[in-house]
Amino acid sequence: MATHKQDEFLLEAEHTRTKPPPLYKVLLLNDDFTPMEFVVIVLQKFFGMDRERAMRIMFQVHREGSGVCGVFPKDVAATKVDQVVSFARQHQHPLACVMEEN
Repeated sequence: MATHKQDEFLLEAEHTRTKPPPLYKVLLLNDDFTPMEFVVIVLQKFFGMDRERAMRIMFQVHREGSGVCGVFPKDVAATKVDQVVSFARQHQHPLACVMEEN
Protein backbone atom coordinates (compact mmCIF):
# COMPACT_ATOMS: atom_id res chain seq x y z
CA MET A 1 0.00 0.00 0.00
CA ALA A 2 1.40 3.39 -0.92
CA THR A 3 1.78 6.02 1.76
CA HIS A 4 2.28 9.75 1.36
CA LYS A 5 3.22 12.33 3.98
CA GLN A 6 1.29 15.57 3.86
CA ASP A 7 1.34 18.18 6.63
CA GLU A 8 2.22 15.64 9.34
CA PHE A 9 -0.70 13.37 8.44
CA LEU A 10 -0.05 9.98 6.98
CA LEU A 11 -2.42 9.20 4.10
CA GLU A 12 -2.94 5.62 3.03
CA ALA A 13 -4.79 4.38 -0.01
CA GLU A 14 -7.90 2.58 1.12
CA HIS A 15 -9.08 -0.43 -0.81
CA THR A 16 -12.77 -1.17 -0.68
CA ARG A 17 -14.57 -4.03 -2.26
CA THR A 18 -18.10 -3.63 -3.45
CA LYS A 19 -20.41 -6.59 -3.49
CA PRO A 20 -21.96 -7.46 -6.83
CA PRO A 21 -25.64 -6.51 -7.04
CA PRO A 22 -28.15 -9.20 -6.11
CA LEU A 23 -29.44 -11.22 -9.04
CA TYR A 24 -33.05 -12.07 -9.79
CA LYS A 25 -34.58 -15.06 -11.56
CA VAL A 26 -37.18 -14.29 -14.21
CA LEU A 27 -39.82 -17.02 -14.34
CA LEU A 28 -42.72 -17.81 -16.60
CA LEU A 29 -45.78 -19.29 -14.91
CA ASN A 30 -48.05 -21.89 -16.45
CA ASP A 31 -51.66 -21.15 -17.31
CA ASP A 32 -54.35 -23.07 -19.18
CA PHE A 33 -54.85 -20.53 -21.96
CA THR A 34 -51.54 -19.31 -23.43
CA PRO A 35 -50.53 -21.44 -26.43
CA MET A 36 -47.25 -23.31 -26.10
CA GLU A 37 -45.99 -21.82 -29.36
CA PHE A 38 -46.52 -18.31 -27.99
CA VAL A 39 -44.38 -19.18 -24.95
CA VAL A 40 -41.62 -20.36 -27.29
CA ILE A 41 -41.82 -17.08 -29.22
CA VAL A 42 -41.55 -15.10 -25.96
CA LEU A 43 -38.48 -17.07 -24.87
CA GLN A 44 -36.79 -16.51 -28.22
CA LYS A 45 -37.74 -12.84 -28.53
CA PHE A 46 -37.02 -11.59 -24.99
CA PHE A 47 -34.42 -14.05 -23.73
CA GLY A 48 -32.45 -14.77 -26.91
CA MET A 49 -32.95 -18.53 -26.75
CA ASP A 50 -32.64 -20.81 -29.72
CA ARG A 51 -35.74 -22.86 -30.53
CA GLU A 52 -34.48 -26.05 -28.85
CA ARG A 53 -33.75 -24.35 -25.52
CA ALA A 54 -37.02 -22.39 -25.69
CA MET A 55 -38.92 -25.66 -26.21
CA ARG A 56 -37.23 -27.24 -23.16
CA ILE A 57 -38.13 -24.27 -20.95
CA MET A 58 -41.69 -24.17 -22.33
CA PHE A 59 -42.19 -27.86 -21.48
CA GLN A 60 -40.76 -27.26 -18.01
CA VAL A 61 -43.28 -24.44 -17.49
CA HIS A 62 -46.06 -26.74 -18.77
CA ARG A 63 -45.11 -29.74 -16.59
CA GLU A 64 -43.78 -28.10 -13.42
CA GLY A 65 -45.82 -24.89 -13.33
CA SER A 66 -42.89 -22.50 -13.82
CA GLY A 67 -39.58 -22.21 -15.57
CA VAL A 68 -36.54 -19.97 -15.22
CA CYS A 69 -35.92 -17.82 -18.29
CA GLY A 70 -32.74 -16.21 -16.99
CA VAL A 71 -30.96 -14.57 -14.06
CA PHE A 72 -30.33 -10.82 -14.20
CA PRO A 73 -29.62 -7.73 -12.10
CA LYS A 74 -32.81 -6.27 -10.60
CA ASP A 75 -33.40 -3.52 -13.20
CA VAL A 76 -32.86 -5.88 -16.14
CA ALA A 77 -35.13 -8.53 -14.59
CA ALA A 78 -37.89 -5.98 -13.97
CA THR A 79 -37.63 -4.74 -17.56
CA LYS A 80 -37.86 -8.31 -18.92
CA VAL A 81 -40.96 -8.99 -16.78
CA ASP A 82 -42.62 -5.79 -18.02
CA GLN A 83 -41.77 -6.56 -21.66
CA VAL A 84 -43.10 -10.12 -21.50
CA VAL A 85 -46.34 -9.17 -19.71
CA SER A 86 -46.94 -6.26 -22.10
CA PHE A 87 -46.29 -8.44 -25.16
CA ALA A 88 -48.61 -11.15 -23.84
CA ARG A 89 -51.41 -8.65 -23.18
CA GLN A 90 -50.98 -7.14 -26.65
CA HIS A 91 -51.62 -10.61 -28.03
CA GLN A 92 -54.48 -11.24 -25.58
CA HIS A 93 -52.73 -13.98 -23.59
CA PRO A 94 -52.72 -14.20 -19.77
CA LEU A 95 -49.09 -15.37 -19.61
CA ALA A 96 -47.60 -14.45 -16.22
CA CYS A 97 -43.96 -13.52 -15.79
CA VAL A 98 -42.46 -12.80 -12.38
CA MET A 99 -39.08 -12.24 -10.77
CA GLU A 100 -37.66 -13.47 -7.48
CA GLU A 101 -34.33 -12.95 -5.79
CA ASN A 102 -31.85 -15.66 -6.68
